[in-house]
Amino acid sequence: MDAPGNISWAITATALVLLMTPGVAFFYGGLVKAKSVVSMMMMSFGSIGLVAVLWILFGFSMSAVESPTQFAGNPFADFGLSSLATGEGSNVALLGVAYGATFAIITIALISGAIADRAKFGSWLIFAGIFATVGYFPIAAWVWGGGWIMNLGTTLFGEDSGIGVIDYAGGTAVHINAGAAALALALVLGKRIGFQKGILKPHNVPLTLLGAALLWFGWFGFNAGAEWLSEDMGGVGLIGLNTLGATAAAILGWILIERIKDGKATSVGAASGAVAGLVAITPACANLTPGWSLLLGALAGIVCALAVELKFRLGFDDSLDVVGIHLVGGLLGTIYLGFFASETGLFVGGDARQLAVQVIAALGVLIYAFVVAFIIGFAIQKTIGFRITNEDEIAGVDSVVHGEEGYALVDA
Repeated sequence: MDAPGNISWAITATALVLLMTPGVAFFYGGLVKAKSVVSMMMMSFGSIGLVAVLWILFGFSMSAVESPTQFAGNPFADFGLSSLATGEGSNVALLGVAYGATFAIITIALISGAIADRAKFGSWLIFAGIFATVGYFPIAAWVWGGGWIMNLGTTLFGEDSGIGVIDYAGGTAVHINAGAAALALALVLGKRIGFQKGILKPHNVPLTLLGAALLWFGWFGFNAGAEWLSEDMGGVGLIGLNTLGATAAAILGWILIERIKDGKATSVGAASGAVAGLVAITPACANLTPGWSLLLGALAGIVCALAVELKFRLGFDDSLDVVGIHLVGGLLGTIYLGFFASETGLFVGGDARQLAVQVIAALGVLIYAFVVAFIIGFAIQKTIGFRITNEDEIAGVDSVVHGEEGYALVDA
């Protein structure tokens, strides 16, 4: 694990996943109005600054537990990581901390897309800090740090069952978590002025495509990064191929639905399809054969392309389709494993037990994240306010909140 090649891949993977959050900023930034692009991108960069600090101070300590019944680790067990930094094997351990931080950062940043064009930056940072602490850090412990989700198969079916929840890189902890929180905040902040289908169009499509490209590039670190902890990195080939294949298939699925529904395949649709495929393959990248991975990607593109329309039918303003892509895509990828996970999936030699634990884990994270995010968002809105005024929304959140404009179209 501490061989030079493994260490090199670990720092590379960490950098790749960190780059994904600026990728989110570009992806989201191109989708909003021209007078909201600075605000949108700042919510991602603010997440990097705040969540990285919290993770180092106490988040990492909270992300591992000693028993499945424990809610989260003790935040003061190694506050600031002074003991870890001076202990044996600190080189490898600290790289693991840095890598884990990038997952926490992007999970919080993803949520911001649901409240584009109408959120106060200070209120967003307060939400981000609290939700990271009581939302992401405990869920990370549940999924990867010895918590109830990690031990669910053993709890239900015994140690010899060979059944456990599969979430290799964050279908539950990252995408279902972020998507459920995004839905809660969209409900708390309400609809933008003029919200209806076809009114609010992306202001900079190339920016969105750049963001999608950066996300796909960084996702190889996101999915395959943890392989540096294995002895021979033996799973990295399958993970890398599935990350490529599912994403490509999802692009085709999404633009096919666009062509059938609207008569045109769009570049924003292709970018959104790519992200949907990446989301869906995240929990499944190490546990599907390439053929089943392609099917998952195609389904993700199709299902998510249809799911993003739900906000107009149900009347919630998820500005940039965090719910339709990340919540729906995360649920699809997580539950799909119950049917097609190699050796344990229902249709590939296993039985219904794998499906059962996948569904329980997905629903548990969804419900918890939604409730926690709604309570935090509602409390902020009722105290210091979360949403900007209608007048400020019309004037433009960039100039009102940040005193900046995304584009200087006329020389001063």
